[in-house]
Amino acid sequence: MHSLQGRTKMLAVAALGSGLICALSPLAYASPNGGPMGVFTSHADIGEPKLKGAATYNAATQEYRLTAGGTNVWGERDEFHFASRTMKGDFILQARTEFVGAGVDPHRKAGWMVRQGLDADAPYVDAVVHGDGLTSLQFRRQKGGITEQIESTVKGADVIQLERRAGTYTFSAARFGDPFSAVKIADLPLGDEVQIGLFLSSHNPDVIEQIVFRDVRVIRPAKPDFTPYRDYIGSQLELLDVRTGHRHIWHRSQLPFEAPNWTPDGAAVIFNASGSNPDWRGRLYRYDFSTRQPTLIDTGFAIRNNNDHVLSFDGKMMGISDQSTDQGQSTIFTLPSTGGVPKRITPLTPSYLHGWSPDGKFLVYTGGRKGEFDIYKIPSDGSGPEIRLTTAKGVDDGPEYTPDGKYIYFNSVRSGKMQIWRMTADGKNQERVTHDDFNNWFPHISPDGKWIAMISYGDDVAPPEHPYYKHTYLRLMPIEGGTPKVIAYVYGGQGTINVPSWSPDSTTIAFVSNTDEL
Repeated sequence: MHSLQGRTKMLAVAALGSGLICALSPLAYASPNGGPMGVFTSHADIGEPKLKGAATYNAATQEYRLTAGGTNVWGERDEFHFASRTMKGDFILQARTEFVGAGVDPHRKAGWMVRQGLDADAPYVDAVVHGDGLTSLQFRRQKGGITEQIESTVKGADVIQLERRAGTYTFSAARFGDPFSAVKIADLPLGDEVQIGLFLSSHNPDVIEQIVFRDVRVIRPAKPDFTPYRDYIGSQLELLDVRTGHRHIWHRSQLPFEAPNWTPDGAAVIFNASGSNPDWRGRLYRYDFSTRQPTLIDTGFAIRNNNDHVLSFDGKMMGISDQSTDQGQSTIFTLPSTGGVPKRITPLTPSYLHGWSPDGKFLVYTGGRKGEFDIYKIPSDGSGPEIRLTTAKGVDDGPEYTPDGKYIYFNSVRSGKMQIWRMTADGKNQERVTHDDFNNWFPHISPDGKWIAMISYGDDVAPPEHPYYKHTYLRLMPIEGGTPKVIAYVYGGQGTINVPSWSPDSTTIAFVSNTDEL
């Protein structure tokens, strides 16, 4: 790896300081002659604008910067700069946008584009933000035809998503922190093979404008006819800065993995492998940020681990939910976090671990007993019987202690939608925490005790379910309550944040997103 791109990627590896992640100084490169750049295979001016545009990719921050002139992307022909690649089939395109400076023309525009070809008058559809805040879905139905537009209800959007499913194009837009609002068009025949990418037009032939695209994701979703828990797609380990919402992909694999626990020293995360590969599925791995490599953790006979593993607060012990015994029913075991011989803790199954008390004395988990799923706790050394903490009908799941040990947060379907609840550590004073139209799962409390992170599903998912491969939000709310804010727009679901995922300094969340091979 002696190319400029390879050298940049090597230098972009983050350093570890004080046990936490610290990025090295940014390095940017512009690919020569419009060649490969990040996830794109080329970039070029379309329509011969008077002033030439350019594109750069910062491998350290995973950001794209476009500069461009051009009269417009409108009417019967276009002028703009385009970073693109060829794709077929269904896809999801995501990015956050930020124009650089006040700009000259209020109608400068940028966003995602799907184009039938690279001619100036080619048919296309785009998800576009304008300098004056207009947000719209633009499209040209035929070569040399006029451009049409469907305006979004969102003004000043800076998060954009363009999705193609079976020929229907859906543009979702939001101001960062808000849920998406969508518009769509279903009768636009662009063909199966298209050019997709990021674009910018200054809307003024004598002006160069600039824009930065962050959190750029080109996603190949699961096929519509996939069978859950039999068919899998690839996984990406991402780190999310909760202060800015910026995301960084650290590890990709077509062998799927799930549920990263952050170690208390900040040096690594532990995740479980999933999928259909018998040599991979069900094992636990430690991913070190310094080496950027996963290494197998010895869990003895327990080699069918699911995504409900938990570290003790001091990081010395690990609890796992494993299906290697008891006729494949999930059973909770404990072992040293570095590996070792598992010790069985729960006599009854199925039991799905989610939390460890700060004093190390109890495990808290979801138990399926006589068709009901409730919250239980049990001494972590296995010395006593399980104690039932909830009795409401329906699913109670995802229990986790607060760092002071006073409360257990969990999600419950008892109010109709899946919502976040809390109770005192003895199971008393159960009260609802979230009150919205989403289905909210897996409350994770920040180590400083100030924040709750959760994953939220929409109405396309039944309240008792948390499936793979859906559009989801990661949301954040103050521990004292309030309206949750979206901090990541994620294609994921099952396995994204099933386990405690906060960095030790409460600034970053580790999670898993999904995409099939591009």
